[in-house]
Amino acid sequence: MAGPSEGVTGGELMLDPAQLRCEMSQQEVNQELYVDQYTLGLVGPDQEWAGTVADGGTVTTYTPPGCWGPMITPSFRGGHEVTRPIRVEGAEVGDAVAIHIRDVEVTSMATSTGSMAEREAAFTDDPFVDHRCPECGTAWPDSVVEGTGEGAIRCAECGANASSFGFEYGYTVAFDHENAVGITLDEDGAHALATNAEEVMDIPENARQHPILLYEPDGMPGTLGRLRPFIGNIGTTPSVTMPDSHNAGDFGQNLIGADHDYGVETEADLEKRTDGHMDIPEVRAGATLICPVDVDGGGIYVGDLHANQGDGELSLHTTDVSGTVTMDVEVIEDLDLDGPILLPNEADLPFISKPYSDDERDAGEQLGAEHGVDVNTEMGPIQVVGSGATVNDATQNAFDRASKLLDMTEGEIRARCTFTGGVQIGRLPGVVQLDMLVPMEILEDRGLDGLVREQYGL
Repeated sequence: MAGPSEGVTGGELMLDPAQLRCEMSQQEVNQELYVDQYTLGLVGPDQEWAGTVADGGTVTTYTPPGCWGPMITPSFRGGHEVTRPIRVEGAEVGDAVAIHIRDVEVTSMATSTGSMAEREAAFTDDPFVDHRCPECGTAWPDSVVEGTGEGAIRCAECGANASSFGFEYGYTVAFDHENAVGITLDEDGAHALATNAEEVMDIPENARQHPILLYEPDGMPGTLGRLRPFIGNIGTTPSVTMPDSHNAGDFGQNLIGADHDYGVETEADLEKRTDGHMDIPEVRAGATLICPVDVDGGGIYVGDLHANQGDGELSLHTTDVSGTVTMDVEVIEDLDLDGPILLPNEADLPFISKPYSDDERDAGEQLGAEHGVDVNTEMGPIQVVGSGATVNDATQNAFDRASKLLDMTEGEIRARCTFTGGVQIGRLPGVVQLDMLVPMEILEDRGLDGLVREQYGL
């Protein structure tokens, strides 16, 4: 599989008249929009639009695997291959966009994953971003495939092994036809898939990554695991261009002081992120994600589908797959957010933050009458996503975001989360969901009550 064509950067491009005409045509509003065009690992206002979808319209995306494929393909500027941004009709800066995830379908038949080992001299400051051929020094070199194994990705200029990564410990997973379970393969099984890697992983025609099955890792063979697909990277476009994998407070730390095109100077510069890279397993079919609009049109993008993941993504990587996502989009006017809000499936909520049953409401009202206090039984669950360098930093970020959103002191936020919610870890080192039950009148004031009522049948 050849790498990207010479001269393609995926970065900041000046538009010629023909491209401008293309831009104009992409402003045509579509009730239904299909997207299968991708960036070279970047998100930001300079990326070419995929098209425009109506407020209330439906988007279907077809995406290649995230993480490992772009990581081993040295022409990529970030760790994922996400869609070009999608413009939402009427979305303006200061609004929010609700993304109702209707379906997530895995189209890969197998994948490889594990914990990574960085290769010396194949990058400078950041192995996910500033790739260099360790032999000829070419920046972001085109590459070709020669054979299989960890030496298969070769620099098109000099023929050296050009990938920035190998496996510290890796394994290959094959899926059943219903994508209900997967099993890890032995050496022979992993090699057999590696010889037909692109087809087995269903790498889309417009994708520019090499398939990670080429590496044929064979750790822990014969292990059975449950599958439940979700979206690892989904959100809206930040107001500055950055690597798609670094659009989060933890991975974004690698940009501070970095000597490459996307480096930033201070922690404060990372506040322009929109936290699309969450790796939260609850971002799956049936969930609703509410995202900030930091550029006109919103610029929704999708990528990094996972077949499964335990909380925390403890290897920093999991089962990256190709697949399709179908989602309905809705503009929420004048909802100024600093980061995403997640409304998971009710089954995915912790026990303490599930909506109250009729029996619980009745019991609460009776107890209130006994003690002479009015009891607010009209509450709805939300999860505020926070990110930072560590889990503690991410939790503080979520406290700050929730306090601003709900106009409550941090003390009240902590109290409500302790009594009616909690914190869950999406990804280590620093993505969390801060969940709690919120009085419905507050949600109504923020324009969120309708979404919460619809999500949970309240």
